[in-house]
Amino acid sequence: MADAIEVSGLTRHFGERTVLRDVSLSLPAGSTLAVLGRNGAGKSTLLRILATLLRPHAGKVSLLGEELPRRAWAVRGRIGLLGHEPLLYRDLTGRENLRYHASLHRVESERVEALLGAVGMERRGDDPVRSLSRGMVQRLSVARAVLHAPELLLLDEPRSNLDPAGIELLEPLIGRASGITRVLTSHDPSAALAEADLVLALNGGRVAYFGAPGGLDAGAIRELYT
Repeated sequence: MADAIEVSGLTRHFGERTVLRDVSLSLPAGSTLAVLGRNGAGKSTLLRILATLLRPHAGKVSLLGEELPRRAWAVRGRIGLLGHEPLLYRDLTGRENLRYHASLHRVESERVEALLGAVGMERRGDDPVRSLSRGMVQRLSVARAVLHAPELLLLDEPRSNLDPAGIELLEPLIGRASGITRVLTSHDPSAALAEADLVLALNGGRVAYFGAPGGLDAGAIRELYT
């Protein structure tokens, strides 16, 4: 199976601080990579580079067969990003937000209505985003992220603010059941390991472990977060 992501020697600085140092990994298409590590380990920075929002300072990154950042324009429409920011306009309704993003991706309006139903927001779709709970905003963010049927999902704490019913509802869209290549970060290592094909553990921006989930024992996981 071809690799959807290939990273070699990736390094990224913020001023004098090195956030990622010599990170290498590969992820086959259709697989899930869980990225683990404490706050500040470099997880979100890695996702932002893969999302073409940040440029690496060293190393090589290939995404869906395209070299980044040189060919970033060729992959942006093939990626779905679900980050800490919902990327929704607060004064617009959920339906208006999704229709706006649909127009950017040249997606039919029927897809908007289908996704509002899929995330359980059809009855609240005409409410301004600013009036919605965090869980409802997260549901809309998921709908936005998958609106254009991306080939790769970049998920930064995708289940934050969701209750158990919401998590179950969104599983077909962003979970293993979606069949989409996924990179996800999580502060719940046990849950992340359960749905991952490969694991990248970061410690201070360096690779502490890369491989199958079974290669990380409880002691190694505990050390990542202490």
